[in-house]
Amino acid sequence: MGGLAERLDELRTDRYHGGSWMARRAVEALADLAAEPAGSSEELLERLDAAGRELAATRRAMGAIAGAVGRILAAAHHSAHLEPDELRRLVQEEVQGLVAGRDRAAASIAIQLADVLTDATVLTHSASATVREAVLHTRPERVLCTLSAPFEEGRAFSEDLRSSGLEVELVEDDDAIDAVHRSSLVLVGADTVFRDGAVCNKVGTRPLAAEATRIGVRLVVACEVIKLAPIDAPDRIDDEYFDVTPALDVDEIVTEEGAFPSDEVRTLVDRTPFLAEGYAILRG
Repeated sequence: MGGLAERLDELRTDRYHGGSWMARRAVEALADLAAEPAGSSEELLERLDAAGRELAATRRAMGAIAGAVGRILAAAHHSAHLEPDELRRLVQEEVQGLVAGRDRAAASIAIQLADVLTDATVLTHSASATVREAVLHTRPERVLCTLSAPFEEGRAFSEDLRSSGLEVELVEDDDAIDAVHRSSLVLVGADTVFRDGAVCNKVGTRPLAAEATRIGVRLVVACEVIKLAPIDAPDRIDDEYFDVTPALDVDEIVTEEGAFPSDEVRTLVDRTPFLAEGYAILRG
């Protein structure tokens, strides 16, 4: 279990990677755990469930971890009748499929965003890998990247985009609201998209979204399905590095399964069974 302890510590303390990276690290921990000997499939499932709950609890604001872990656990429970070796292989194959599917999901989202990115001046906040994929696929006229204190991930993100040939401006956080006025689109990633259409993302997203709504600039969220949560947003997020943007300040949520107005994303959540099943297992 030493490997799991190290992974739990990594997820708790990392402040530079996004939800997709953390989701991958979490499910890889499940694959490693599944490789350990188990006397029965029941024992293996109990071990995976316990580890999954610990992994999801490391960063509750990051729904990607719960979504990814829940998807693996739901698949394992559907196949609980298998012998331990077969169940072990199934878990490892599910993990491999989820990790491989991340690149396909980002590519699908990028294609769907092509029209709105063409000739746009895009403001983005924090360093979303999904946003990066989108703006490299369809290069906007200009990208404005907020610094995103306290970890200033926007600095490295802007340098990365600039090195790829994009015209990029790094915006100090104090000037971020003014930058909304110079943008034709606000495009952000998400750590969690709740069933009611509210979005949890890096702190500072909410005021940008409110200003965008006030002056009529569209705010679009790009995220994978594993970041959807089959629950409504809580009143508050118990993490000072995140905030929750209400659905009324989000125009559209673009996933690999399609684009949805924020108040209609519940239809995608409800037709994706592993989300509810996974969250139920994680709640114990």
